Amino acid sequence: MASPTARSASSRTVPARPNTAFRQLRGRLSPGEFAAAVRRAAREIGEQVSCDARYVGRVESGEIRCPNYAYERVFRHMFPGLTLPDMGFAPREAVRGRGARTAAVSAARLAIEPDNRDTCIQIHEESDVLRRAFITGGPAAALGFAALHPIEAAAAAASPHLPGPRTPAVGRAGAAEATAVEQAVRRIRLLDDRHGAEGIYRRATQPLRAAYELLESDVRHRSVSDRLHSGAGELAITVGWLAHDSGRFDDARSHYAEALATARVCGDAALEAHAFCNTAFLARDAGRPREAVRAAQAAQQAAKQLASPRLLSLLALREAGGWAGLADRSGCEQALARAERLFAAGCRDSDPEWMTFYGEAELAGLEAQCWSALGDAERAADHARRAVALQDPHFTRNIALFTAELAGDLADSGAPEEAAMAGMRVLTLLEQVRSARIRTMLDGTARTLRPHRHHGPVAAFLERHAASAAAGAGPVDPGPAD
Repeated sequence: MASPTARSASSRTVPARPNTAFRQLRGRLSPGEFAAAVRRAAREIGEQVSCDARYVGRVESGEIRCPNYAYERVFRHMFPGLTLPDMGFAPREAVRGRGARTAAVSAARLAIEPDNRDTCIQIHEESDVLRRAFITGGPAAALGFAALHPIEAAAAAASPHLPGPRTPAVGRAGAAEATAVEQAVRRIRLLDDRHGAEGIYRRATQPLRAAYELLESDVRHRSVSDRLHSGAGELAITVGWLAHDSGRFDDARSHYAEALATARVCGDAALEAHAFCNTAFLARDAGRPREAVRAAQAAQQAAKQLASPRLLSLLALREAGGWAGLADRSGCEQALARAERLFAAGCRDSDPEWMTFYGEAELAGLEAQCWSALGDAERAADHARRAVALQDPHFTRNIALFTAELAGDLADSGAPEEAAMAGMRVLTLLEQVRSARIRTMLDGTARTLRPHRHHGPVAAFLERHAASAAAGAGPVDPGPAD
């Protein structure tokens, strides 16, 4: 039970209330369809927003109390004459001023109270206080991993008694359970975008186990069964990615294989393409470039029926990464050209929800990695610099990733001082992000720069890098929940 002090503090926070006005504006469109409409409206007025179904869900749940200025301009363009309050948002001064900071402080204090962890996700997402709470208390405390627990509760309700090994699950699962799985995928991806994988991987395996337990329950409608299988498969890929980014390659391979098997069982081509996509990425990072090429080609075969040029573009990049690992410059260049051509075809409503990260920045960043693998450091640095400049601020982890790529490419191309300055920016970002992959990249840059330690910026970077390594980077993975 929470203490009286905690209950008193909770009463002073601003609770998240569903934004019913915005939900009415969405009408009969699905969240994904509405997000596509928002992106189209943004292009009409020259704005660039990375709106996806997750963002729409966060607005409608009340988690986002007021949009940033870019989204505000887009929404006003879509709904002329409506003010922010008309759309169900709080006035900007209510979330930007002193009152908002007071609420954030209360939330940070509540982050250490186990019974109140889920309140913290409701506070303004840009709060410096919450970021510090993440560092000191772990992501589960600061960002409300308790929000994932409904899946476990749903699984328990669907399969309440298993008295013997031959007794099948007798509970039922419906649309509510399918929604719980889908929401877990979105929440975990949001946490990963902000903070990287290491702090959340082990906690995320619990809802994954619960999701697969739901597949054993009694499901009366085929549409619900399809949603449960697709959701469980996407959750397996998401957890696999967390393992991948944490350097746990064997775990990642197992999760991706589980997702692929689920896709084959339910005949889900989109899930199959996603599983092969991530398998190709993992194979490249694990030093198996030929497997990366084969997996990327299998993904492209599965994706042909999905009418998504952007997906095919990303899969061509996965193939290019494999060819680069094989030192096949011709094969890599052909795949890169195909990726750029498909990317230029633009977004479609049929683009998978999980691809929200894939924009110009990601295209440039993955091209940088290919040129780096082929030994063309200067060309790689040009692409990496573009990737950093174009990255949406929401994707903190990717900003750190491509800045680390830039630092390594600059070091390899004979620009040690500029490399050191980029490395310093990565170290600052690693105060918010936990990623074994990024730290490994930065370690390589430090080794390359050691012969240049007599340069002032290089010396400062090497000293800070050593101190960061000695202290341990970021918060400790809290491990499985009790």
